[in-house]
Amino acid sequence: MTGTLVALVSVLLVAPVFGEAGRAVATVCFVLTEALVLYVGYGALTRVAGPAAREMLVGT
Repeated sequence: MTGTLVALVSVLLVAPVFGEAGRAVATVCFVLTEALVLYVGYGALTRVAGPAAREMLVGT
């Protein structure tokens, strides 16, 4: 995860040098990083909340 963040920051710093293409690459990297963060975060949330949700549903 840290490597992805470093890559994103690197791309954002270099993007202005390459103009439009650099901005496009920076945008794609940003979107992919956000998707990865959301995917990992959602996975962690389901692991934590999953057992509690199952217990609540079975208890009703």
